[in-house]
Amino acid sequence: MHSHSCPEFLSSNDPILDVRSPSEFASGHIPAALNFPLFSDEERAAVGTLYKNEGRETAIKKGLEFVGPKMRGFIEAAEKIGGTSFRMHCWRGGMRSQSMAWLLESYGFQVSLLKGGYKAYRSAMHDFFSQDLDLRVLTGHTGSQKTEILLAMRALGAQVLDLEGAAGHQGSSFGNVLSQGQPSTEHFHNLLYEEARYFDCSKPIWVEDESYMIGRVALVSSLYGIKEKSAHYHIQIPDEARLDHLVKGYGEVHKKGLISATEGIRKKLGNERADEAIGFIQEGRLREAAQIALHYYDKQYQRALDNKKALIKEEYIFDHGDIQRIAQHVLHGNT
Repeated sequence: MHSHSCPEFLSSNDPILDVRSPSEFASGHIPAALNFPLFSDEERAAVGTLYKNEGRETAIKKGLEFVGPKMRGFIEAAEKIGGTSFRMHCWRGGMRSQSMAWLLESYGFQVSLLKGGYKAYRSAMHDFFSQDLDLRVLTGHTGSQKTEILLAMRALGAQVLDLEGAAGHQGSSFGNVLSQGQPSTEHFHNLLYEEARYFDCSKPIWVEDESYMIGRVALVSSLYGIKEKSAHYHIQIPDEARLDHLVKGYGEVHKKGLISATEGIRKKLGNERADEAIGFIQEGRLREAAQIALHYYDKQYQRALDNKKALIKEEYIFDHGDIQRIAQHVLHGNT
């Protein structure tokens, strides 16, 4: 078996087997990896307790007791995955991955280990986002179709890091309604790194202007710090286009969800406006409800924008909401 540094390890196309326990894997993993646990969560806890209380030798014996009956199953599971070569890692590149690699190589597979394990991958992620990246931040009031514009810019060749896409959330009280579930913060960071590590860091990287928290996940602290110092590009589209976008996006959402999201900002709206918005939702008058919510979000956004006026490099005021034309203009200055 051979051990490779993180860049070498990630450059291969062989399947990645993550031999950590299921709960470790669920907390966060290399996005392409398959969970191939040497120990169950309960077994790992038992071995860890023995290691702490009775020493290494006793813990190893208990580990062998757990693994012995499963060895044939590991071989058969590897055969089902297909191929003859695998990449493999555990937490720190220690006994778990080395033991599994020994077993698979004894049967005839080829195994490459990640030097330093998953911990090294996490270090590489943090190192990447600690670079002096050339971020370009697209900002604009709620409903300005920023995500859609960024994706159109990506189609035109721009390097775009889709924060909301990786977070599985649109970043507001109403974002909860559309979210299909979010990853852990740890895995959110891995998803961002998996996208960004292919970028040419000598060229601009576009992101949307987001808060530190996107729903219940947090941005990589270093990335957020760079974003807060980077050039911002402010998009303004007509209010009617913003309303069209919001009504289209939330039109299929159950009324209960929209009412719950409105209750989430009741204190900010005030009871009278919140009750009015909920009444509109119950009547199916989503455009009127959206107008009330936008009034609150616009005030909130304007305060944030006023605090970073010095970062605004370009102001784009459009008389339309045509995503393709806006993307083209932001990237190339053409209407």
